Amino acid sequence: MSQDTLDEVDRGILHLLQQDARNTTTTEMGEAVGVSASTVGNRLQRLENEGIVKGYHPQIDYHEADFPLRVLFVCTAPIPEREELAERALEANGVVNVKEIMAGVENVHVEAVARDRDNMVAIGRSLDDAGLDVMNEMLVKDEHVQPFDHFGDGATDE
Repeated sequence: MSQDTLDEVDRGILHLLQQDARNTTTTEMGEAVGVSASTVGNRLQRLENEGIVKGYHPQIDYHEADFPLRVLFVCTAPIPEREELAERALEANGVVNVKEIMAGVENVHVEAVARDRDNMVAIGRSLDDAGLDVMNEMLVKDEHVQPFDHFGDGATDE
């Protein structure tokens, strides 16, 4: 399924999920997009099965959760091995996010959380042992996130 085959109901559901997936019921979504709760449930199941909705994840303040260091490791991987090495990076203790970058030499970005400097160094070593070449390490101060707002704010009754 692609963006072209999503209808207004699907886009409205995606919009509402991004706003607050945890606290919005299928009944509330149905009312907002003009369908029944069971239709929303069926649509959600289809969106999950087709890989459009890949999960429901909390946004965690790692600093408050006793992981005061948030580090972005900028790495290089040979193009033919990039996907495999990115997946391997997820196995390193403390890694919370890995992005494969399509262009450039610094083509794998690994976000990790650590309690202290020694833990951060250990994560870097794990990435190196996994086959990634760590080019840079950056301490992340904070992250600001918002939902993609083009799925269907007009497709809901909000």
